[in-house]
Amino acid sequence: MSEEEIIHLKDVLISYDDESPVLSHVNLSLKKGEFAYLIGKSGAGKTSLLRSLYAQQSIEGLEANVCGFDLLKMKRRRLPLLRRKIGIVFQNFNLLNDRNVYDNLYFVLRATGWKKRKLMDQRIMETLDAVGLAGKAQSRTRQLSEGEQQRVGIARALINNPELILADEPTGNLDPITSSEIMQLLTDINKNSQIPMLISTHDFMMIDKFQARVICCENGTLVDPEQGGAQD
Repeated sequence: MSEEEIIHLKDVLISYDDESPVLSHVNLSLKKGEFAYLIGKSGAGKTSLLRSLYAQQSIEGLEANVCGFDLLKMKRRRLPLLRRKIGIVFQNFNLLNDRNVYDNLYFVLRATGWKKRKLMDQRIMETLDAVGLAGKAQSRTRQLSEGEQQRVGIARALINNPELILADEPTGNLDPITSSEIMQLLTDINKNSQIPMLISTHDFMMIDKFQARVICCENGTLVDPEQGGAQD
């Protein structure tokens, strides 16, 4: 594993909770600053792969390192430390809909150990500005458009200055125009901050418009042209 690698998987097996295999012989490398799409049919293993990267789903094999953590040897007490380094964007937003935008981000900061209110206020406002939601801090999330809700989701992923962002179908519930705006935001964040991103999607129009590396879940493994195609 090189110092530039944020994700390094070598010949790993990813399974469901009932231990049924989803993907096998998986090799994957994602370096600092990289942007990559993860594609594949429904049920092909995209979400399982993403979940395994933040230790939410079983993974075993030769090597599995994410953000400097060895997933194969990591103790459960270290899981929060790993997850603080990973920002996750969900298709269904997963917001606290009975709270306002500020409270959604404040909750994350408190849960991850921030204590000084002034610093939290500053970080929240900086992050909202970065995602185009300056002035929306006091808005209830349920009153926002779906595109704005996803921007809150992206702000939540960014709030702790992550080393990696994983996005699971971030435009799956959005219309084409809003999808394009969200993808533009993600690509801009990647370019400006150099945070690496791995994004699962079915949206080939967005892949064509915002071109980047494409990795495919297919036939129970990964097909990655940058690593020599399908893995044996």
